[in-house]
Amino acid sequence: MKRQIGLFVALVTLVFGPALVAGQNPPPAPRSGGPDLVAALTAVPGCLGVETARTASGKQVIFAWFENKQAVLNWYNSDVHRKLMNGFGGGARRPDGPLAGVKDDSGPVLAIASLTPSAGAQPGDLRGGLSQIAIELYQPLPGGIAAGGRFAPSTVKVPGLIDVPMPTPAPAPKP
Repeated sequence: MKRQIGLFVALVTLVFGPALVAGQNPPPAPRSGGPDLVAALTAVPGCLGVETARTASGKQVIFAWFENKQAVLNWYNSDVHRKLMNGFGGGARRPDGPLAGVKDDSGPVLAIASLTPSAGAQPGDLRGGLSQIAIELYQPLPGGIAAGGRFAPSTVKVPGLIDVPMPTPAPAPKP
């Protein structure tokens, strides 16, 4: 088990180390005049947690975990989300309704919204301020390992997840 944890820590360091050393800046605060999406999402019944990030390519990303399909629909039908959809001209909508292909008892859902700001975007210009927007839905697969914590909220149930405490480094020998 210690070897697995050591390999996990080494892999995480290898993957995320360069970004940490480069000191990526946190995502900017929401543009003036726009809704506070994190607050709006966390206020929705069934939302388990929200994280934001900015990728190396400049995308602004929101990760929102929901308890189940109904919780995602609570967000989809919320006033804030409806105003956002209408601000984009209504957007593409499925003829059979949102999440029609998702089973009612499907379990937790991760919604990832990624947005790429347009060059020279003006504050408050929702449509012209973005060159890309995507909303994708994912569900946890059985398995995985979490050492010392998780990215997803602890309330997200992942079958077969091994949750272990982070090993503490051995104290340095005294000279």
